Amino acid sequence: MINVVLAFMIIACFLAVVVIHEYAHALTATLLGDTTPRSQGRQSLSLRAHLDPLGLLICVVLAFQPGAAMALGWGKPVKTDPWKLHGGPNAGTLMVSLAGILTSLALGLLVALGIHFLPPAMVDPGNGILFRVVQLLTVFSAANITLALFNLLPLYPLDGYQILYTLLPSRQALKFARSAQYGPLIIIVLVFVLPFLGSLTGLSGIFLFRLPAFILQGVLGLVSLVSGYPPLTIVGPSIGLFYFF
Repeated sequence: MINVVLAFMIIACFLAVVVIHEYAHALTATLLGDTTPRSQGRQSLSLRAHLDPLGLLICVVLAFQPGAAMALGWGKPVKTDPWKLHGGPNAGTLMVSLAGILTSLALGLLVALGIHFLPPAMVDPGNGILFRVVQLLTVFSAANITLALFNLLPLYPLDGYQILYTLLPSRQALKFARSAQYGPLIIIVLVFVLPFLGSLTGLSGIFLFRLPAFILQGVLGLVSLVSGYPPLTIVGPSIGLFYFF
């Protein structure tokens, strides 16, 4: 069964989260002296400026898959000129990369905290539209935190790749850069292939075979801790799975 309401929530949150995340990268680069993102139209909250067509298509298709709603998508990476960034190419690039992660994490936690102060009646599933608002806020909060955490992985095109690249010595950085071409494939294996194999072989108890599920459980647990409501209370029993990066 397709959870249509959840699918639309995921897509709406995906659009908002990706735009804010990429805008944070672009704005930070501009503040550090690099006008490249601005000249390329990336210092904008426009959907067109940040959405990648393939990333959006995959998000929409997976959000409407039967059984468990899941979103896998990405925006267009923000290009910078490292030599124009204040603080030097490494420190400047590191700050630009961290800006998106920290923005998403802070926004997710703030929204979760906001849920804590909502009237308790809104969290009652019997309140229809009001409860859907709480669900949407929860998905938005979780999507931001998931985006921040997943981007810590040192895999291209995630921010963690750029962070590790700037921290490595020059020789090691050049060797590490060769892994960029395999990044998307490794991500697909981690998110899709290993969980599928885990369910077939009975190895789903191993961390790597349930990485997406562990991330989801951790994120919902954090949202629950900050909001003060158990996960099933604020998202319902059929939240499904959603991953953003």
